[in-house]
Amino acid sequence: MTAKQQWGVVLGIIALLGSGAFAATHFMKDELTTVSVGSDAPGFSAKTLDATPRVKTLSDYRGDVVLLNLWATYCIPCRTEMPSMDSVFRDLGPKGLKVVAVSVDQAGFEEQIREFAREYKLSFEVLYDETGAIQSIYRSTGVPESFVIGRDGVIHKKWLGAEDWNSTGNRALLEQLLAEPKS
Repeated sequence: MTAKQQWGVVLGIIALLGSGAFAATHFMKDELTTVSVGSDAPGFSAKTLDATPRVKTLSDYRGDVVLLNLWATYCIPCRTEMPSMDSVFRDLGPKGLKVVAVSVDQAGFEEQIREFAREYKLSFEVLYDETGAIQSIYRSTGVPESFVIGRDGVIHKKWLGAEDWNSTGNRALLEQLLAEPKS
């Protein structure tokens, strides 16, 4: 093989790898991006647990400070953190904090989710994503997983596992975000 032919093969391989990388990033861009502090919160949809369920999306909370929590009824750490979420919501809800807990329980668990909310006397919004799509959208690695989203739609905190949302540090973050003007 001549040097010219060798260079042709090398350039052909480079072109093939480059087009493969371009195709992968173009068609798999959602799977390749991360959902982390500083990134825009991705949209989601989940339904209410009302007698006539309605679909709610992240757009419904545009301009609000949102504590988005992914959880499930079988999750023991979820049970641990729910009272602190409710407490911080009762204190900061009147200032504009929205707590949105999206259950990722399997299809048909509406009554178990309602019972969970009654048992813990939850005063914030509980939604249901029976498909679990929100876990993929937010690149969740388990439950509970929470995201603090500012008025600007940017994630300011991401937390995997149970958290004391009524702690001094979390309250300070939420109050700081609530003090920012609505856009």
